Amino acid sequence: MPPLNLGNQQPRTPLDVDQAWRTTAPRAAETVLFFDFDGTLAPVGDDPTAVRPAPKVLEAIEALAPAVRRIAIVSARPVEFLRDHFGGLTGVDLYGLYGLEHSHSGGETATEPAALPWVPTMAELAELARAELPPGALVEYKRLSVALHYRTAPQLAGAVEEWGRAQAERLGLRMQAGRMVLELKPPVDQDKGLVIGEVIRDAGAAWYFGDDVSDIKAFAALRARAAADPEFYGVCVAVANPETGDEVASAADLTIDSPAALGDFLSQAAHHLR
Repeated sequence: MPPLNLGNQQPRTPLDVDQAWRTTAPRAAETVLFFDFDGTLAPVGDDPTAVRPAPKVLEAIEALAPAVRRIAIVSARPVEFLRDHFGGLTGVDLYGLYGLEHSHSGGETATEPAALPWVPTMAELAELARAELPPGALVEYKRLSVALHYRTAPQLAGAVEEWGRAQAERLGLRMQAGRMVLELKPPVDQDKGLVIGEVIRDAGAAWYFGDDVSDIKAFAALRARAAADPEFYGVCVAVANPETGDEVASAADLTIDSPAALGDFLSQAAHHLR
């Protein structure tokens, strides 16, 4: 199996979706399906606490889980949030906060030890953000990170980014830009690419579905694995959006129109793999 095309260094051949699933099917028992949450399995909303998976997504994942080795949700959300939406499904692993937390198939949540000392810092940072950022900015505290949203007030992008950058420098934090959000997190070496790279070390195939710039590192992990092992089969799928869609799509093998369309796509995939 030839390796995946690397980045934008060469023209990307349009992916034949049916053929891709037919290639995956004989490897189903060695296949991992990875999904981002916001913007991929669920539409992005003004209130991040009210976001729910798109129609058909849960049913499709439930149908796919017995057909593959693992399904993994890899998200900037905490595991507790992901568990509320996917905890009832068997064979689904949850990786929260870019991998700083994880839970395997309904088990207890494990936290990256190097991140734990930063919990008080993040709590204090969230309170400071609520006090200092202008009205319209939404502060989301996630225990091990703080997300600063400006979706409902896009004119605040500059002010939020300037404030976030200053706090990151002051506290020694890392910044992760996203779709109308800036996230501040501990200086711990963990991201979606590292999570995916570890999980697929002995996999025969993997698909990754994502919509944002942080997902490009996950795409790169699949490409690196394919480059190292010609027998490995990997597919990178972008979910379209008006903010980071072009950048993510240019790094992917296939683009799907929306989280709702992904629900239909996964329902069809279940038939291929069964």
